[in-house]
Amino acid sequence: MLIMENIYLDNAATTVVRDEVVAAMVRVMREEYGNPSSAHRMGRGAAGELARARGKVADALGSRPEEVYFTSGGTEADNWSVKACEALARNGRHILTSSIEHDAIMAPVKILEARGWDVTYLMPDRLGRIPAETFATALRDDTVFASVMLVNNETGAVNPVGEYSREIKRRGLGTVLHTDAVQGFCKIPFTVKSLGAELVSVSAHKIHGPKGIGALYIKDGIKLAPLISGGGQESGRRPGTEALPAVAGFGEAARLGRIEFDATSAAVRKLREYTVSRLAEELPEAVVIGAGDSPFILSISLPGYKSEVLMSFLDGEGIYVSKSAACKKGARSRVLEAMRLRNDILDGVLRVSFSRYSTLDEAGHFIAALKRASATLFKSL
Repeated sequence: MLIMENIYLDNAATTVVRDEVVAAMVRVMREEYGNPSSAHRMGRGAAGELARARGKVADALGSRPEEVYFTSGGTEADNWSVKACEALARNGRHILTSSIEHDAIMAPVKILEARGWDVTYLMPDRLGRIPAETFATALRDDTVFASVMLVNNETGAVNPVGEYSREIKRRGLGTVLHTDAVQGFCKIPFTVKSLGAELVSVSAHKIHGPKGIGALYIKDGIKLAPLISGGGQESGRRPGTEALPAVAGFGEAARLGRIEFDATSAAVRKLREYTVSRLAEELPEAVVIGAGDSPFILSISLPGYKSEVLMSFLDGEGIYVSKSAACKKGARSRVLEAMRLRNDILDGVLRVSFSRYSTLDEAGHFIAALKRASATLFKSL
């Protein structure tokens, strides 16, 4: 595996592409470069690669291959899911989602809200979760679409999506349930059956696959119009020539993520526990945010300091973390605001996120550097 000089602890933003994935992508680019839609031998070979990759992602999801549709990433999969509302409008115009969703859900939902849809935004508890009771209370007879993420990308809070699904079924509602599982795929145990969701979004670049490729699980029987038009690929639901090298890379990343799941999860949980323990010893003023449901994400704060200043200090030391989600571009996190944290905690937040390649030694260097930062930098007034 590639040895990195710097300490990369921003794996919730993206991960290094592992060697096995690179090899799979290069092989397809050089040997199976035909168009999967072509009828000749090269096309059939490419179509076979596409089918095998789809099967690998389906195996990791616990779904049937024909229920997996490749997209350009998690954002497209999320946007596409919201499009389900079009076919459901005759049964009601209420959408149930949360205030901690990724912008890929929030933005299209806001568009529908501006067009007259009734939207309920669920608030998290103090640990960043959306409790099943909160979901059940807000669920209505005219709720046609619900979307709550499985693992929050800023706090690592895990939401009880399976309980949401059981509540919908218990009440005999036709609500279509979607979950953004981008931060949970191959990181926490689930299958599409255990979630009970009709739509599930996943992405490759969070599991050591390439950027620009994701997938949407669409349960058989769910009506979902194409997001774009122009071809018959992906059973006519997602037109455009498939990005086969990226698809092959995604398939290999999913295959390895599935078979290495137990070992990776145990190692990362040990790493997170070590980091939290060392922080308590070296920086007792540090605040750990959330319950730590997912071992891959650790949200902390140094109250009285500014996130941007701390990040700049760490950057100068070759240590890379983030303030919140990478897509926030430095803005204050609405997810953490929804958790009703104190302003001094909000202003000093850092998100540390691990991967299977993160080490105890890296965590130790990070804590030492953060301690130097607290001793060197002035607190904000």
